[in-house]
Amino acid sequence: MEALLLGVGLLLGAYVLVYYNLVKAPPCGGIASLRGRTAVVTGANSGIGKMTALELARRGARVVLACRSRERGEAAAFDLRQESGNNEVIFMALDLASLASVRAFATAFLSSEPRLDILIHNAGISSCGRSREPFNLLLRVNHISPFLLTHLLLPRLKTCAPSRIVVVSSAAHRRGRLDFTRLDRPVVGWRQELRAYADSKLANVLFARELATQLEGTGITCYAAHPGPVNSELFLRHIPGWLCPLLRPLAWLVLRAPRGGAQTPLYCALQEGIEPLSGRYFANCHVEEVPPAARDDRAAHRLWEASKRLAGLGHGEDTESDEDPQPEDPGTPSSLKNPHPEEPMASEHYPSPHGSPDLSKVTRRIPVKAEPKPQAS
Repeated sequence: MEALLLGVGLLLGAYVLVYYNLVKAPPCGGIASLRGRTAVVTGANSGIGKMTALELARRGARVVLACRSRERGEAAAFDLRQESGNNEVIFMALDLASLASVRAFATAFLSSEPRLDILIHNAGISSCGRSREPFNLLLRVNHISPFLLTHLLLPRLKTCAPSRIVVVSSAAHRRGRLDFTRLDRPVVGWRQELRAYADSKLANVLFARELATQLEGTGITCYAAHPGPVNSELFLRHIPGWLCPLLRPLAWLVLRAPRGGAQTPLYCALQEGIEPLSGRYFANCHVEEVPPAARDDRAAHRLWEASKRLAGLGHGEDTESDEDPQPEDPGTPSSLKNPHPEEPMASEHYPSPHGSPDLSKVTRRIPVKAEPKPQAS
């Protein structure tokens, strides 16, 4: 009996150590009031994104939930308005699997919203599910579409500077190894999905690093944020149904709640004084060193150029024209004034936005070019 009690005590003590050192997230501080400021959070209908949007709404920001599912997005916006007491929480349609939808979102946002102070790229997928696309769906949703969306919304971010961009990444980036000869090759099988997910998270970290370089001196700062081990839909979405009842209790014990996972992205969006750390990777609300592959400036620039091509962004073109035709999407699938430092569905086709600066030359303006067909490499 004594041995049993000792074993239980040791297990309980070990769990307490794990919980307070790995599971429990430090609370985000930062600016108390965001009144008069606007934030966009992608994938905000559930999980980390919803908790991030809730905290921003509680602090008085106008929050745009950029989600794929209209039904779930509208329901989340209603919930957040009720819970936060802030009526300025709205839904706008965004399907990151479709570049046409990204452009349509940018058009709708820029025509209706005069401000953008915070852009949080939270949405992501960990598996292709049953979808079989002629391109790397994980890279498209987790990196290429956020890259394009940043490009299209940059004029508004610059107008409202100081402003911030947060890219939600993952510790999985440490397993990533980008192969630029196969960057957009379709992903087949769970082994390739695991690799592609890690690669997309590495792309997030390199994107934030290069973006900080490109935007130096503009008043826009950007950060890659690791939310920690989180018990969210991303974790259970693609697990076989029979396995979920077994894993849910374990996940509840050893993974953070979505509210805890939202703390580091919120820290990067709101914490005062972290502007000199633009481009860095944050975990548990503090800057963290990354492996050599994630701080390779040559790889970051090479990824930047490849991302421009995959996003359909051209060179030396003039975006002042208002007569650009809608580019086809052949791959469409079935800091603040006082900063205190998804699920796939049928794609919709929208009109294309006009005018967006090239992030690689932030002082130049180029038009959105028709998206190139995926390269078979």
